[in-house]
Amino acid sequence: MKRNTFMRGALAAAALSFAGCAKSSKRRIAVVPKGRAHLFWQSVHAGAVKASRELNVDIIWNGPATETDYNGQIQIVEAMINQRVDAIVLAPIDKKVMVGVVDRAHNAKIPVVIFDSGIDTENYVSLVATDNYAAGQLAADRMGEILGGKGKVIVVAVQPGGASTMARESGFEDQVKKKFPEIQIVDKRYGMADFAKSLQVAENMLTAIPDANGLFASNESSAVGAAQALKGRKDSKVKMVGFDWSQTLLADVRAGAIDSLVIQNPMQMGYNSVIAAVEKLDGKEVKKDQPLPPKLVTKENIDSAEVKAQVEPDLKKYLE
Repeated sequence: MKRNTFMRGALAAAALSFAGCAKSSKRRIAVVPKGRAHLFWQSVHAGAVKASRELNVDIIWNGPATETDYNGQIQIVEAMINQRVDAIVLAPIDKKVMVGVVDRAHNAKIPVVIFDSGIDTENYVSLVATDNYAAGQLAADRMGEILGGKGKVIVVAVQPGGASTMARESGFEDQVKKKFPEIQIVDKRYGMADFAKSLQVAENMLTAIPDANGLFASNESSAVGAAQALKGRKDSKVKMVGFDWSQTLLADVRAGAIDSLVIQNPMQMGYNSVIAAVEKLDGKEVKKDQPLPPKLVTKENIDSAEVKAQVEPDLKKYLE
């Protein structure tokens, strides 16, 4: 009887030991975007999955439904910390609000890689993001060119506190002021990362400033809303430079409704972020800053192989 009891106990211990080994044999990397709806985040997800397949790690993908729900994002990150994931890859909705939860992960010895948008703490491994200030400068250079260095420009911004979009907007504004003194930025309003709100603020500015001839929109949602506002006005002479891409926005460039788009490489961003997390877990040295260059898409280069490689990622290969 004692022998059978001992054997059962030994087998149970062995099973628990095996389960523990099985659990730890494959690392779990939590990837937390700002939102889930936009094509940008789906592309980030695909890049993260691509890296996970190459490195034999598991991706736990979860983000809030909207890009303004920082409370929801905090709860998701806290849940990942409580689950004791091996690393966290995070795109902070707000550079200040998310500091507490990032510091908590750091104190729990869970490495954090920040992507897309910066944060006001140094307790992270690496920042993988577009050089957003330079991207804003690129948009300003294009605006100066298409307006002939003169005019009135309105800006459909994203939301206060978002480090990436604030950097784009600052880059745009600073470059216009520096290089194009005869271009005035006459109004700037926030679309709050929402298509309908971006449409509304664009329409309001276009109505209030009928002689505006330029428009800059600093992310996908603001660009979609602004483009819709322009298309709703017959014979609009306003020239628009947008930011990010979707199939709708690319079609608008081809049709001439939008002059150009400054685009990022979200799939590369997701890929590099997971690579950085695993390298940290492996004890390797990881660069603190990993900037990704922006690219300008116009009617002339939209069908080039280089642009197509970024705007036509094979999402089905990684997400289905």
